[in-house]
Amino acid sequence: MSSGFKRTAWLPLRLQYHPSAWRCGTGKRVFSQSQSFKRPGQSNSSKYSFTTPQILITFGISASFSLATYLWTRNSNMSHPLSPHGTRSTTPLSKGYIPTYDLSPNNLASARSKLEALLGKENVIDHLPTLISHSSTAWSPAPNGPLDHPSLIVYPSSTSDVSQIAKICHSHRIPMIAFSGGTSLEGTLAAQNSEICISFQRMNQILSLNLSDMDVIVQPGVGYLELNEILAKEGGSEGGGLFFPPDPGPGAQIGGMIAQGCSGTNAYRYGTMKDWVLGLTVVLADGTVIKTRGRPRKSSAGYDLTRLFVASEGTLGLVTEASLRVTLKPRNVRVAVASFESLEEAMGTTMGISEKGRQVEAMELLDDVTMHALNEAGYTETQWPVKSTIFFKFAGESEEGVQRQIDFVEGLARKNGCEAFVRSKTDEQAESLWAARKTALWSLLAMKRDPDDEFLSADVCVPIGRLADIIGKTKKMLDESGLVGSCLGHVGDGNFHTTVLYSPHEKPLARKIIRDVQKLGVDMHGTVTGEHGIGLENRDALIYELGEESVDAMRRVKYALDPLGLLNPGKIMRLRFDEDKEEKKKRS
Repeated sequence: MSSGFKRTAWLPLRLQYHPSAWRCGTGKRVFSQSQSFKRPGQSNSSKYSFTTPQILITFGISASFSLATYLWTRNSNMSHPLSPHGTRSTTPLSKGYIPTYDLSPNNLASARSKLEALLGKENVIDHLPTLISHSSTAWSPAPNGPLDHPSLIVYPSSTSDVSQIAKICHSHRIPMIAFSGGTSLEGTLAAQNSEICISFQRMNQILSLNLSDMDVIVQPGVGYLELNEILAKEGGSEGGGLFFPPDPGPGAQIGGMIAQGCSGTNAYRYGTMKDWVLGLTVVLADGTVIKTRGRPRKSSAGYDLTRLFVASEGTLGLVTEASLRVTLKPRNVRVAVASFESLEEAMGTTMGISEKGRQVEAMELLDDVTMHALNEAGYTETQWPVKSTIFFKFAGESEEGVQRQIDFVEGLARKNGCEAFVRSKTDEQAESLWAARKTALWSLLAMKRDPDDEFLSADVCVPIGRLADIIGKTKKMLDESGLVGSCLGHVGDGNFHTTVLYSPHEKPLARKIIRDVQKLGVDMHGTVTGEHGIGLENRDALIYELGEESVDAMRRVKYALDPLGLLNPGKIMRLRFDEDKEEKKKRS
């Protein structure tokens, strides 16, 4: 009965053993081709004879090939013709590869000559103090190793310039770091490999403003404060103008805000940076230029590349243009400040506002240590009560409506033990009161007891219902440690910042406090960073939060877009298996 299958000419011959071979005494095993599998045109009398060694060799080759095939398919990390990093879906650190950079003087000199030909010598800088300033901030120690600052700083003026810079660095295997405002808190812009720093200071233009669509296209070197000054003048005579809501620390620029996925004090009402980015122009590691999306308010066309690059900290690509949403600026804005004897009373007030669904623009907590720092720094004219304090921002279409909001909040605050409640009556007073909140983080620098003192910070965000608990436990940790530390943050969305001041010999203790706060946050179903990013400081905490497999998936994305590991290497995740040991030795 036919099975429905036909054997074709290319199928292997079936070799059949002849028992008579034993009887002939020839010492040979004779195999013949079965007539049922003979090839077309082949005689039935055709014979194939093999000696015993030949048979063993044939079987050995076949077995070796089968074993090799099995091992190749079994080991999912082996190279695949369609995937240079293997067939597995993630890339564990132990299965990755070590990026190799050519930092030899001859190679750097060759790259420099090409960069100078492209940009002009005045836009290629190697002044050492400038190099160091582009790899550290007031919140991170100055680099002290031979590779811990950029080898060069280059200043492009266009997407085309950035693309050509990337092509030069790619061909010479020189790593790159993007730089805009330089306000990072977590070592995001710290050099480790003598990278070439691509500064966007001269890419600071607003390219277009579309009033009918309420969006704007800008270059990465535009400061958000400067952008809002221009937007405030637009939008018609009857309105208050336009504005771009994300508002991190003073000095932040759009490129860095996108790279960090920042938010700021307006996040409670308006969301975070990713909610206001429509599309990006990005230069990839090899100089390829892509656009992640156009300007429509919604799109389901393919992968959401825009959000992939937001908060990627410059590790996947270099943002050269951004299309941003803007909105109407509120006509009436007022600020109120409430002081409480205890942290519990302050947090009870904010929880009450959230539970009752009352809309306020912002709710910001500054603890007693931060209020003391404000007084010491002298950034504002007011001498504040050194108590747990909530700064509220209110906005609305009418002054009367705003005052009703403030009346409600004051009543709730008084019920919770508020000792002093100050409200603004004019725009100028509102700006003056809010300035205290915006300068609070920088005021903490006034707590330094010695020029060698340093800071570490945590940026934990938890479900709002757990916020009072984690802040209370954090304050207890700080008190028991004997170190100077503060808590402040965006209590409306569960995000708060812990800042610890320490002298060099106290660094291990300070680091332990920060790690313990981060672990608390994750254990309360939160995140180790709400807006400051991972950088160098939080890489281990990221693994604690998401697990090795999730970070391995991120590493796979990194390798897909940046196979040579040239873009801000070592940030968010390690690329070298030995990096952790080297880093601990260098930074201890």
